[in-house]
Parts: sequence; C-alpha cells; structure tokens
Amino acid sequence: MSALITPELVALDADLGDDSASVIRHLAQLVVTAGRATEFESLAADALARESKTGTGIPGGLAIPHCRSMAVTEPTLAFARLSRAVDFGAKDALADVVFFIAAPEGADQAHLKLLAKLARSLMKADFVASLRVATSQQEIVDIVQAVVSPAPAAVEAAAVAEAEAAASAEAAASAQAAVAAGAEASAGPRRLVAVTACPTGIAHTYMAADALVAAAKEAGVDLRVETQGSAGAVPLHPSVIAAAEAVIFAVDVDVRGRDRFAGKPVISSPVKRGIDEPKELIREALAAAVTPGARRVSGVYDPNAEERAEEREHLGHKLKRALLTGVSYMIPFVAAGGLLIALGFWLGGYDITKSAGTIVLENSLFNLPDGGLPIYLGAVLFQIGALSMGFLVPALAGYIAYGIADRPGIAPGFVAGAVAGFMGAGFLGGIVGGLLAGVVAKSFERLSVPRWLRSLMPVVIIPLVASIAASGLMFVVLGGPIAWLTEQLNAWLSGMSGTSAVVLGLILGLMMAFDLGGPVNKVAYSFAVAGLGAATLANQFPWQIMAAVMAAGMVPPLGMALATTIDRKLFSLAERENGKAAWLLGASFISEGAIPFAAADPLRVIPASMLGAATTGAICMASGVTSKAPHGGFFVSFAIGNLGMFIVAIAVGTVVTALAVIGLKRFVVKKEEVVEAEDSALIPS
Repeated sequence: MSALITPELVALDADLGDDSASVIRHLAQLVVTAGRATEFESLAADALARESKTGTGIPGGLAIPHCRSMAVTEPTLAFARLSRAVDFGAKDALADVVFFIAAPEGADQAHLKLLAKLARSLMKADFVASLRVATSQQEIVDIVQAVVSPAPAAVEAAAVAEAEAAASAEAAASAQAAVAAGAEASAGPRRLVAVTACPTGIAHTYMAADALVAAAKEAGVDLRVETQGSAGAVPLHPSVIAAAEAVIFAVDVDVRGRDRFAGKPVISSPVKRGIDEPKELIREALAAAVTPGARRVSGVYDPNAEERAEEREHLGHKLKRALLTGVSYMIPFVAAGGLLIALGFWLGGYDITKSAGTIVLENSLFNLPDGGLPIYLGAVLFQIGALSMGFLVPALAGYIAYGIADRPGIAPGFVAGAVAGFMGAGFLGGIVGGLLAGVVAKSFERLSVPRWLRSLMPVVIIPLVASIAASGLMFVVLGGPIAWLTEQLNAWLSGMSGTSAVVLGLILGLMMAFDLGGPVNKVAYSFAVAGLGAATLANQFPWQIMAAVMAAGMVPPLGMALATTIDRKLFSLAERENGKAAWLLGASFISEGAIPFAAADPLRVIPASMLGAATTGAICMASGVTSKAPHGGFFVSFAIGNLGMFIVAIAVGTVVTALAVIGLKRFVVKKEEVVEAEDSALIPS
C-alpha cells in the first residue's frame, strides 16, 4: 500500500491565496505534480464542486476539503499550514491548517479506512497542536503516518482496546435487549442513537460521529453511532435501536435502512452540524425524546418486508430474473469456449474440427502429429473450447433453476439442461428444463419435514426428486417437440439471405442498444451465442449473427466517446471523463460503457445508440462478416472473417450514433432545460 502523504505533498507556512478555492487549487496541483492524479482541471473541479455543497471548515482553525475524482490514481493527502488563514466556512475561526483528501472513484476499503482515521484524528487537540509546531515537511509526514499507519505495538494495543470495546458494546446491547423485552433493570444513562453520512463518505461522516460521541460522553448520555461512510458501515443492532429514546440523523444523503428507526423521535441536520454543534444536537435529541409532539421517523419497521416483497413479486418479474441469472452465468462458459475454438482454428486450420479429439488422445508434446506443434496446440485449444461450449445449455438451465430455487435447484437444472442438449432441444430446451427444475425444487419449501430429515433435503432429496421430475418430463413429453421447433428455427435462419438477413441484422442491432446490457440486450446476445455450437464451414450463418451482435454492441460506447470528443461543451466534466473510458470499453465489446450517458439523458442517448447499432448490424449481415468468437471486440480480430467490413460497419455506426446524439442534444431540448432557461431569463442581470 503506497504512503498516503509524502514530503512533496506538504506546504508549510505558505501563502496560497485569500480564499478557499485558491488553496484547493494549489493543493490539487501538488497532487498532480506528485504523479497521483492525471489531470489538474478535473481534480480541482471535483474538489470545488464538493466544497460548494458545504464548507469543509471545522472548529479550531481547521479545514478538510476532499473529493472523489476519476483523475486520481491513488488515495492521497496533501497538507498546507497557511501563513494567511482562509475562510472555509467554519463558524469559529478562519482555517490555517488544511488537509486535502483526494480519493479515486474506486478506492479500496483499506485506504478509505486510513483516510477515515485521519479525519477522526483532527478532532484530537494534541494531534492538531503537533501539526502547528512541526518544523519540517518530513515531520508533518511522520505525524500523519503515526496516526494512519501506527507502529505494530500501537496496532496491537488498539486491537485490544477495540476488542474490549466490542465486548462492552455486546454486553450493553444484551442489557438493552432485556430492557426492551420488559425485564427489570436498574436505572442507567439516557440512550440515543445516531447516523452520520456525507456525500463522499470520507471525512465529515467520521468526524461528526466522533464529535457526537464526545459530546454525549460529556453529557452522561449513552450514544451509539452508525457511520454510513466509504470505509464500510456496521449497522446498529436492533436491540440498541429499540432501547434508544431518540435518533439523530446528521447526514447530507439518504439514510440507508431508515425504516429501522421508524417511530423514534428524530433530530435531522446536515452532517457538518454534527461537527460544529454536537452538544446542541444531543440536547435537542434528549428534549425530543420527552416531547409528545416531536417529529418522528415515519413508517413502521418490518424486518420481514423484503421477504414479503419477494412473495408479491409479479410472476413475469420472477421469470425475467431467473432467465437473466441463467444467461449471466452461462456467458463465461461461452466466451471462454468460443475464444479457445477461434484460437484452435487460428493455429490448426479449419480442418481441426474433424480430428481434434483423435490428435489430443493419440499425441503429446513428445509425440507430435503431422504438422508439428501448431497442429497439436490447435487441437488442444479447440478441444478445450468445444468441451467448454458443451456446458452452454446445462449451465443455462442450471442457473435458471438456481435463480428460482437457490442452491437446491442447481443440480436438477444442470441435469435437465444436459437432457435438453442430448435430445437436440438446444437453447430453448435448456430454458424449459431450467424452469421446470427450479419450480419443482422451489415447491419443497412448503413441505414440513421432521428435523432429522431437514439436513438431507437440499443435498439428496430435492436434487433427486427434481432431477427425476424435470428431466423425466423433458425425455417423455417436452424434449421431442422442442427439438423439432429448434430444428425448424435453425433451418429458417440458415435460409435467410439478402434483404431478410439485413433486416435481421438491423433488428439485432436495435436490441443490443435498447437497454445496453439489460434483458433485451441479453436476449439478442444469447440468441447469437446459442447458435455458435451449430456453426460449420458449410453453415456460417450463426457466425454472421454473432458478428452482427458483437459489432452492434460495440457501437453505443464508441459513439458516446466520439461525441464527447467532437463537441465537449454538450457534456459534463464527468461525462467527458466517462467518454475517455468508453473508447476502451467499446473496443472490448462492453456495451455497458454507454450506461452513464444513458442514465443521465436516456431520451436522447438511447435512440441515437439504437440508430447507430442498427446501421452496424445491417452492414455486417449484408457484407457477410463472421465471428467465431462470442466476445472480445477488436481484441479477437483473428477470429473475425472479413475484418475490413467489420471495422467499416463499426466505424459507420459509431459516426451515426455520435452525430445523432450531438444533433439531439443541440436541437431537442429536454423539458427541464426549457424550464431552467425560462427561470434564468426572469432573473435580472
């Protein structure tokens, strides 16, 4: 783990300007100069945007500006001791000691916990005093490192103290549970609970918690705090909440699990007030606890609400969830298998399909076949890929059953899928078999069985009975008709050519861009990969469908990336940063790279994406592009037939999407933008 702070990130007794924005920009520049951020303007803009929401000044002449930014490459602390104090919004004084916390968007828990430690240390007078008298940059670094990364002995002592505190908390929770249950207990301190949370979850969340705990201790109040921050949240025990007289929400974001506190008198405030005025919040909460008309947390807490919500879930939603579960677990088998088969073709040639098994069994590295090492390795890779592709239908059926009945459904689902494959029922048979296995396995939940039999149910009885029922129905009743339907469907698709093939490519393109990785996208993708097993040199139509689907799925993120390059002003800073990442995501066939744009502006982004993807799908089908690999985008170019037209189709679709979204953003104005423009026109200049 890299050091959070180094001497080059420290500015001592410096004049960094006369306002908070100047100080933040100087500290952001230190982070960039140290090589811990890629772009100064993005980092500074993110930090200033956070500062504009709530000033980060805290009592005692301190400030702790902070942000998450895509420009940051590793969690970093920059420090300034100012020769000229600056206003960061604290009520008591200007700030002359400033910590700037810069965290990447995906910072890990270990780093975030260290940043939280620093924030909490700023509430300790001796720590702040040592920062004010330090004489060198290295001394500042040593002081901070002693807090965020203490010596082993200190860590051990802290662990012992934490264990003792946990034991004390458990004992207190037990006592409070007894009180809540009506047991006799001696009178003790008044009890409160609190939740603290801020938008970034790095600094204010933990500082407010410590300030409230200190104020409660001084007032003789037993206060338990749940910090809903980036370093993770440990929910308050239900018995602790039940025993509390009132709750304090010191938050700038929604409280997770708010209904747990339903009916409790509540004091709500911004998280910064928890730092600035903790004593006042404690007094107000104690007063609210004994005031009949005090505001209370709305709703009624129901610990079984999630289970009942699942029971009320519409049948169609349950089926969709199960099908998507099966598809998501199936895709890795197909992606790996398809790429291995493509590599086998590349090394061993297309004739490898006729002799791969024989070559693998009869030869080795020390007994190479005719054609030498490439032929042998090609046969090995092809055979591994073919075996992996053989799990397509069983994995689909097994995890559909898992989506319905959880773990007891996996085995009967796999067996039913294997039966579907054996009978030639293919992809459709796998879906039906998985649904049957899941429904039969799920039905056992309603049975009341003796205790001695319960342990056998999920591992023996349910798999046995569900496998017999689902697979038996597939063999005796359903397998034959589904196999016939699959054969007719494949024959119809194989017979498509000319205009009808182009229309199919257009439809598949529309589906791939409609919800960018959602159910419709997955249906199109699953349809394509399901046909790969039936593709041959004589029947390359399934490979053509796969190429059209993959190319169309690459277009939405590439189109958004191009649009952010052509007309940057139409996109926010965050969208421009997402646009940079979208180039790689699109090139890799990860349609989800366009989701941030669609989420912010679905009515303009999704139609533009569909237009470009449909164009690409139609061009691919018209020009006979093939793909023997089910995933990988440009990185599996070796598996693409007619690579030139594959690239042309994607390029055309990307340009169409980019121009369409730019045109829609310029000339089709959203209703809320019109209202905002009208409101701004009413404001005198």
